[in-house]
Amino acid sequence: MPVGKRIYLRREMPDPEIMNQFKTIPASNTADVMERNCAMNPRIRLVSSPKAQMMAGPAFTVKGRAGDNLLLHAALNFCSEGDVIVVSNEEDDTRSLMGEIMMAYLKYTKKIAGIVLDGPIRDIDEIGKWDFPVYCTGTTPGGPYKEGPGEINVPISCGGVSVNPGDIILADPDGVIVIPRRDAAQVLEDAKKFQAADEKKLAAAKDGTANRAWVEKSLEEKGFEIIDDVYRP
Repeated sequence: MPVGKRIYLRREMPDPEIMNQFKTIPASNTADVMERNCAMNPRIRLVSSPKAQMMAGPAFTVKGRAGDNLLLHAALNFCSEGDVIVVSNEEDDTRSLMGEIMMAYLKYTKKIAGIVLDGPIRDIDEIGKWDFPVYCTGTTPGGPYKEGPGEINVPISCGGVSVNPGDIILADPDGVIVIPRRDAAQVLEDAKKFQAADEKKLAAAKDGTANRAWVEKSLEEKGFEIIDDVYRP
């Protein structure tokens, strides 16, 4: 089996009931209970106009050579409805990885949940209007090569975060986070509690009952000096 030219058709998949419950929790709340160490670099951002705020689905990973989309084309053949295609690209921004034709096939024929690319796309004038979650680094009219090598459904890095096949990809207008499949049940439980507490903090911020005493306590503990005067050089 040639390493660098492997296509795995099977993945260990997350529990669909657990995965779908993440759609009710902002990605930021879930990220906070994961020690804020699971969010993709904000260079990967939402560029389309999905009606649903949240996207969640199992990662279908694509490891490609910089500026090459042969394995992404292969993913179009092998992905399944509800998948989130996640594409590594060696952080290259010089060539678009796909455009309207490939994207239309994924949206209308394959019916995947969305796509996350560590690289640019093209045809944004159309794709930008679609009710279909597309996350990428930007746009360029320059097209890709189709030579390979590459792999499908192997561990990859996308946006500076490790992604394993079958991990839960959760995204909203803030960006994309990765929830390890094996940890999903515990993360969900913690995220629900965090969200409830966060909603109470928001209500207090609005009605004037927020307790900000912790800030001055923290400053004092860390050795800050609060000076009731102006700065003089």
